[in-house]
Amino acid sequence: MSAPWLAERAAATRAAGLHRSPVARDTGDDLIDLASNDYLGLSRHPGVLAAAHAALDAYGAGATGSRLVTGTTRAHIDFEDDLADFLGFEAALVFSSGYLANVGAVTALVGRGDLIVSDRGTHASLIDGCRLSRARVVIVERGDVAAVSRALAEREEARALVVTDTVYSIDGAAAPVAGYYAAARAHDAVLLADEAHALGVRGPGGRGIVAESGLAGAPGLVVTTVASKSLGAQGGIVLGGTLLRDHLIDHARTFIFDTGLTPVAVGAAHAALRLLRSDPSLPDRLRRGARRLAASCGAPPPHAAVVSLAVGDPVVAVRAAACARRRGVLVGCFRPPSVPEGTSRLRLTVRADLDDATLDHVAAVVDESLREAGAPSPEAAR
Repeated sequence: MSAPWLAERAAATRAAGLHRSPVARDTGDDLIDLASNDYLGLSRHPGVLAAAHAALDAYGAGATGSRLVTGTTRAHIDFEDDLADFLGFEAALVFSSGYLANVGAVTALVGRGDLIVSDRGTHASLIDGCRLSRARVVIVERGDVAAVSRALAEREEARALVVTDTVYSIDGAAAPVAGYYAAARAHDAVLLADEAHALGVRGPGGRGIVAESGLAGAPGLVVTTVASKSLGAQGGIVLGGTLLRDHLIDHARTFIFDTGLTPVAVGAAHAALRLLRSDPSLPDRLRRGARRLAASCGAPPPHAAVVSLAVGDPVVAVRAAACARRRGVLVGCFRPPSVPEGTSRLRLTVRADLDDATLDHVAAVVDESLREAGAPSPEAAR
């Protein structure tokens, strides 16, 4: 396709410092990874790899079809049952990605003539689910429980859904989940809480902020999460009651019409879940490491695994990330539209398997890289 507007848009994107290019990882790379979401460091754990190999041998490379045709294996059912039990819910349903789990859940729960109240900090997958649902959407500022209550109280629609991340992906701050849930229940609405960045990080034994808030299995609550972060694999999951699971199977288009998650990923994720069950100290080590790195970088104490360093200018942020990479440290670089204009940043994600010496080295590299790139200090950036 050679439309002139594509070239014009590409030039404008580059000029704004917003061009993106995937950078391939190589098995020979010797980088310290603080860009991935492998929070517990389990993606290459021998037990996780062994389970993935066993699933490959048992079921082959792919799911071979949608979950409703040939894409459901005993491995899928066993993982769903175990994760539901771990998180305190009646049932779980596995999707092929967290993105599709959120889109599928939102669009299956509300539609035209309904209301969605969305926290402004929600992930793009929830935003797109809201758009595709055709429901009326009211957006409230992050953490504004009173605004959620007002929107629900003033509505004319019979059905309403409140959506939020429990841990915001950009800066790792925690949402007021208990407050949102209370507001939803008071106004006969349902809360959908995305625990993608909380599973394995927060709560008792890594069970997330919903469990930490005493809400595991509560009525009027839908939880989504992923196997692609703390569980080191791939896939998205929706948790709730058995009626919810049945409803999603019948009505969630991203479940019905998508090829099922590969059994290899299911096997790996299930093995990682067993490791988390057997070693509840993993989330504690992760959060302790995040606090240490944040203190060394001059950042506020983190609520989860993410240490976010605001830079402002996207060009400077890209330059700083490149400087860190040259020094052997891989960091995340977030620019619009992932973050609002003027808030481009480096995003460091700590892993449970990083020792103190490595974290101190990372802090020194990040400081050098920010100064070389001409970025303000973290204190000034805040």
